[in-house]
Amino acid sequence: MTIVHKANIMKILTGIFLEAGQELYERKYKGRFTLETIIIDACAMKLVLNPWQFDVLVTTNLFGDILSDLVAGLVGGLGMTPGANIGADAAIFEAVHGSAPDIAGMGVANPTALLLAAAMMLEHCHLPHMAARLRTAIDQTLNVDKARTGDLGGHTSTAEYTRTLINRISNA
Repeated sequence: MTIVHKANIMKILTGIFLEAGQELYERKYKGRFTLETIIIDACAMKLVLNPWQFDVLVTTNLFGDILSDLVAGLVGGLGMTPGANIGADAAIFEAVHGSAPDIAGMGVANPTALLLAAAMMLEHCHLPHMAARLRTAIDQTLNVDKARTGDLGGHTSTAEYTRTLINRISNA
């Protein structure tokens, strides 16, 4: 687990965040996992160079928003990036970018992020076979059928993408 901060400059704001994280680790979690800390600037660079070196990043909302957009660029953009907020009693699954009301009704939205979030939800609900079926259909829609929206360099409308995906799911 890595705590991402800027305590060297933002001493009060992220300094308290860093101290609280380290204190919680020492008090409750030491020995259960390894804790590291990293300054946000270095974390951003390391994510671009080798994102696999990280397992779990813990940070403030501001830095989390910045880093999630950065890593979304590594996988094709925000239209490809699902998100989940999982708590003890509830879970919410969504596209990282939110609802994109500025392009609503234009037929240009990439629904992949929301569909991948649905796959995450299916796994959370202990339905891994359905999640795998959906992910396979998404992969085939993008890579076999080449149904890609404009953000992925294609010309497929949201409706055409959806029809292609439904066909893949139906024939799986």
